[in-house]
Amino acid sequence: MNLYPAIDILEGKAVRLARGDFAARTEYDADPLDAARRWVQAGARVLHVVDLDGARRGSPANLHQIERIAHEVDVPIQVGGGLRSVAAVRDAVSAGATRVVLGTAAFNDVDFLDEVIAVHADRVVVSVDTRDGRLASAGWLEQSEIPAELVFERLGRRGVHSFVYSNINRDGMLSGPDLDEVRRIAAAVRGRFLYSGGIASLADLEALAALRQVNLAGVIVGKALYEGRFTIAEAQAALATPARSPNAHRGEGHAL
Repeated sequence: MNLYPAIDILEGKAVRLARGDFAARTEYDADPLDAARRWVQAGARVLHVVDLDGARRGSPANLHQIERIAHEVDVPIQVGGGLRSVAAVRDAVSAGATRVVLGTAAFNDVDFLDEVIAVHADRVVVSVDTRDGRLASAGWLEQSEIPAELVFERLGRRGVHSFVYSNINRDGMLSGPDLDEVRRIAAAVRGRFLYSGGIASLADLEALAALRQVNLAGVIVGKALYEGRFTIAEAQAALATPARSPNAHRGEGHAL
């Protein structure tokens, strides 16, 4: 599995939210580029960047920050936040995004989703963000009653095979992952997914690796890295357990 250090950009700063609450934020870097450089210099092989301003307003607000990061670091960058139009996705790719993470628009506009997949194919990742196992959208501001498993089924039928799964209740709380939940999601995903939410320790990463879910391709980590609970190298070592499962879905051998 791969480690994805998270860089969430809000009002020009690298921050972390608690449970998706924009009012409950902790600022870590006045310049997100400093965070990107630090993680890459420490050995990160990929970055997960979220434009929180864009997620909140519905269109990208920090493409200049994405461009600065892409210009300065030599690793793939996965970018999400406010990508709700074909033009927004195109602009994110032009700014340097290796992969684009879709959210709200992927659920609400199937024509948009189909077009983006047709143009960008394997660059497309869809983020399924949940509270209590049910879909939240619009930058985590809107709550639905749709179960995550149904979302994965619907998206899979439309050709989506790469996902991010986020547990908003745990995000930024350092409460650890819900391992039973991860097993359920792995069973529902026909493709590959990244897990995000509550990682606090190397033991959490080791526990996820020990699940041996072949379609769990990586883990997104934010607050625990910013607060120095472990290093990039330690985290990568914790995730290095080879994944093998008799119930593995397609996608073995690949990573997001």
